[in-house]
Amino acid sequence: MQKSDWKRHFGLREAGVYYALILLMVTLGIVTAMSGRPPYFSPVNITNILYQSSMIALMGVAMTVILITGNFDLSVGSVAALGAAITVGLAGPLGFWAAALVALVSCGMVGVLNGAIVQLLGINAFIVTLGTLTAIRGLVLILTNGRSLIVSTPEAKAQMVLFEGGKVPVQMALIIAGIALIAWFGLRLIRARARGQQVAVSVPGGVAAGGVLLLVALWGGSDLTVAKPVIYTAIYTALVWAVLSFTTIGRRVYATGGNAIAARLSGVNVGAYKMAGFILSSATAGFAGILFGSRLGAVNPTALQGAELTVIAAAILGGTSLFGGAGSVIKTLVGALLLFTLTNGFNILNLGANYQGVIEGTVVVAAAAIYTVGGTRRRRTTS
Repeated sequence: MQKSDWKRHFGLREAGVYYALILLMVTLGIVTAMSGRPPYFSPVNITNILYQSSMIALMGVAMTVILITGNFDLSVGSVAALGAAITVGLAGPLGFWAAALVALVSCGMVGVLNGAIVQLLGINAFIVTLGTLTAIRGLVLILTNGRSLIVSTPEAKAQMVLFEGGKVPVQMALIIAGIALIAWFGLRLIRARARGQQVAVSVPGGVAAGGVLLLVALWGGSDLTVAKPVIYTAIYTALVWAVLSFTTIGRRVYATGGNAIAARLSGVNVGAYKMAGFILSSATAGFAGILFGSRLGAVNPTALQGAELTVIAAAILGGTSLFGGAGSVIKTLVGALLLFTLTNGFNILNLGANYQGVIEGTVVVAAAAIYTVGGTRRRRTTS
C-alpha cells in the first residue's frame, strides 16, 4: 500500500469515528479513576454499553444499507414501536413466536409500502417516510388504545425472556473469531505481497480487528458474558458486512446509490435493490421492536419515539453518505457505540439531560463537518 493510501485511509475522514471512540473511552477511564468512581473499563460497564446500544446499532446497520442505495427512512422508530405493539398484543392469544412472526411480516410490509410509493410514484423518500412515521405512530396508538400493553400470560413471558433475556459466555467465540480474522486477512496480505499487488486497507484492518478480539477475550476472561441482543446484532452486522464487501449483491448495492444511471445501463435492477433496502430497513426495525417488547414485556404508545434520529446519527457518525454510494456498517456500529458511550459517561459524571443533548448534537454536527470537508478536499486533490 502506498504512503498516500495509508494517509487517506487512516485520516480523520476514514477512521475518525474509531479515534473518537478510543479518545472518549480513555478520557472517561481517566476521569473516573481520578474521581474515585467505579472503574470505567470494568467488564460489567463495557457489556452494559454494548447492551444499551445493540438495538440502535441493529437498526443502524439496515439504515446504512438504505442510505447506500441513495434513499432515506425516517419511519424506523415508529415501525419498531409497531413491531413491539403487535408482539406484546398478540403474545398472549397466539404465543410469542407466532406473534413475533406476525410483527416481522407486518413491519416488512411497511417497507414494501414505502418502497412502492418511492419507486412507482417518484416521491422523495424523505417525504414518504416522514408521512409513514406519523401514520404508523398513529396505528400504534390505535393498537394500544392509547395505554400501555402488558403481557399477562406466563408462558409468553417465559418465551420472551428466553429470546431476549440472559447472558451468553463469549470468550471462546471471540478467540475463534479473532484467530479466523487474523488467518484470513493475514493470508490475503501474504499473497498480495508475494504477487507484488497493492494491499487493500481492509486487509491490515482485518488483522487488527482479529487482534482486538483476542485482547478483549483475554481481558474479559472466562467470565466474560454479553446479553443476547448483542449476539444478534453482532451476527447480523457480520452477515451484512460480508454481503456488502465480498458479493456481487454488495457491489450492486453500492453501484445503485453511487450512480443509478450507470448501474442501470450495466444491467443492475436498480428499482429492485432500492426496494430491497426499504424492506430490509423496516424488517430490521420490526425485529428491534420485538426485542424491545420482549425486554420489558410491555409497550406504551410513545415507545421508541425519536429513535429514528439516533439511528441516523449513528450512521452519520460512521461516515455514511446521505447522497448514496458510500457507507460502512462496521463504522455505523462504532458510531452507535460512540453515542451510547457518551450517554454512559454522562450518567457516570452526573451531567444533566440538558448537557447531554447539547454535547451529542455538537458531536453529530462536528462529524458531518469533518466528513464533508474531507470529501471536498479529496475531490479537489484528485481533480
